[in-house]
Amino acid sequence: MAAAIDQTTQENAEGPRPITIGVLALQGDYEAHARAFANAGARTVLVRKPEELKGLDGLVLPGGESTTMLKFLEKRGFFDTLGEFISETPCFATCAGCILAAREVLHPKQRSLGVLDATVERNAYGRQIDSAILTLPTKLPGGPLEMVFIRAPRITRVGPGVKVLAERDGFPTLVRQGHLLAATFHPEMTADTRVQQLFLEMVRRHKKASGQSESVAAREGTRGSGSKREA
Repeated sequence: MAAAIDQTTQENAEGPRPITIGVLALQGDYEAHARAFANAGARTVLVRKPEELKGLDGLVLPGGESTTMLKFLEKRGFFDTLGEFISETPCFATCAGCILAAREVLHPKQRSLGVLDATVERNAYGRQIDSAILTLPTKLPGGPLEMVFIRAPRITRVGPGVKVLAERDGFPTLVRQGHLLAATFHPEMTADTRVQQLFLEMVRRHKKASGQSESVAAREGTRGSGSKREA
């Protein structure tokens, strides 16, 4: 008990612990995401094994080659564990990560985690040579947002629970569904950290809500055990 009190006192003195964001580091430019979230004030961890998901407040699925990522996930027995983790923990999926998170993948069809209620077309804007940097309107505070598209996918359908935060040519480029955030562009490749800050705020709110739920459950458990003793 004394150790727990000492730890709480130390945390109060030092302030709240930084949010820990994991970045799936199987393939792609995961280090750029780690730098971007570090610059936004988070602690970042590279994740290569299922057991490294433990203790994370949020996770990034980076861009890269979705088929290559999928092969790594399936070889390591990581696929199902990752799906379960993302179903309960905030996740930010970009480009190839958005493909992995989607409920349906087309051109060609591909297995996915199915956590984001959306249909995504792979390489919808063309090859590497067709990549583009565009500044487009967004619902985020602060005005238009610079978006880097590299062999980008296209979100062609979103479910009723998905909020569209930005678009390109009438197709969503940034969407949110509960504790999930997904982008078809690369926010880690610009100096603008508004997307990262949005995700960190989502993580904070999720942690707060989870903590309140645990407190309520603990109180109800205490009352229940007391009732049994009285009986």
